[in-house]
Amino acid sequence: MKAANSLPLPVLLVDDEDQILLSAGTLLRASGISNVLTLNDSGAVMPLLAEQDVGVVVLDIGMPGRSGCDLLVDIAREYPHIPVIFMTAMNDLETAVLCMRSGAFDYLLKPVEKSRLVTAVRRALELRMLQSELISLKDRFLSDELENTSAFAGIITKNKKMRAIFQYVEVIAGTHQPVLITGETGVGKELIARSIHLASGLSGAFVAVNSAGLDDTMFSDALFGHKKGAFTGADTAREGIIAQAAGGTLFLDEIGDMLESSQVKLLRLLQERTYHPLGSDAPRQSDARILVATNRDIHAMIRSGQFRNDLYYRLRAHHIHIPPLRERSEDIPLLLQHFLDLSAGSLKKKTPQFPPELIALLQGYRFPGNVRELQLMVFDAVAQSRGGVISLKSFREAIGEERIIGNQRQRQHDHAGSALQSSSGELPTLKEAEEFLIQETLRRAKGNQGIAASMLGISRQALNKRLSRKKSG
Repeated sequence: MKAANSLPLPVLLVDDEDQILLSAGTLLRASGISNVLTLNDSGAVMPLLAEQDVGVVVLDIGMPGRSGCDLLVDIAREYPHIPVIFMTAMNDLETAVLCMRSGAFDYLLKPVEKSRLVTAVRRALELRMLQSELISLKDRFLSDELENTSAFAGIITKNKKMRAIFQYVEVIAGTHQPVLITGETGVGKELIARSIHLASGLSGAFVAVNSAGLDDTMFSDALFGHKKGAFTGADTAREGIIAQAAGGTLFLDEIGDMLESSQVKLLRLLQERTYHPLGSDAPRQSDARILVATNRDIHAMIRSGQFRNDLYYRLRAHHIHIPPLRERSEDIPLLLQHFLDLSAGSLKKKTPQFPPELIALLQGYRFPGNVRELQLMVFDAVAQSRGGVISLKSFREAIGEERIIGNQRQRQHDHAGSALQSSSGELPTLKEAEEFLIQETLRRAKGNQGIAASMLGISRQALNKRLSRKKSG
């Protein structure tokens, strides 16, 4: 994603009264909508749009030269993707209806309530971003290309689902909307968050904090900081991480463990883009992009009253779910080699080789700890290795023989019905079923009879007898 796309599109205010432009522009900037352009000449609107893209146009109706109604017709014809909001003193129902039928996004009467103007502009900007994302997403999936592969260099994969996530990240990276990242423990949620930051082109820092185990005071202090004397022991003022992430990205991990009082503060930050350091009455603006992650079932938490429904919908402006490693088995050989190199480097050893049957062993395991669990397994195996090839022993001990057999039996049980039933609905004989299971298991074990026997839940000797019987028959 190009850095230029990381800046939010500007709001264009058009009015012949300079005081209106000043007050409306100041209000929007104070509400966190910082990119505002103003024009007091309606004749300059179309030339400006020809040169620069904007997010939304806010127009007066009665202006010298070209009226707002005339401009709406031209904008709707040449730039139909740009929402137009009327802000006018013309309190005429017929005119309002005509403007809305002609394609206006909203119609506001002067003097406009501050919150009404901000809400209308934000809604129009959100619509504009959604339209842009849909077009970009369609183009990206059709072309199957990535613009910024370096943003994903830290993620080792060749999985199609992960590739689709990368494409989605490039589409949403520049929107500045919150992103909810879900997935099991160890799948790489923080890596995806870092990729979003890198793809966004934001100039500020990427700052991460784990929300688990923080009470409300610790959460507020960590996020917002405090003034000197705010509480006992606050001998000096301290900036919070939200200030450290200015112009960049704030990543909150484990938000499923956040207390309700902390959830309220996060919701206020998302809605108003302002916060108060502990002990301070003066609000501060925040322009940090907020990303959050959890391995918990947020929907179940909402049903049980543990997580706020309004916060959830604020956070999931975009949602990324990372598949577990067991659904990305083709990534295991790549990750294994990557972690072998990393582990050997940190231990100052030569990178060892691995026996071919190790891949089948790992691909038959469900990995409840996902990529992080595999990394720890490999580090332990490299630490124990004394020769040029790592042993299967440390992996078998880490996984546990019973867990290998149990996982494989469960997977076989899940698929046995459909795999053994013929297209006519007839069941095979026991001999046919046995032959099918043995051949399929050997295929999955890449010919390794020891691993195949474990997958079938029998001894290697028993498997050899069946294979010998088949050959002699």
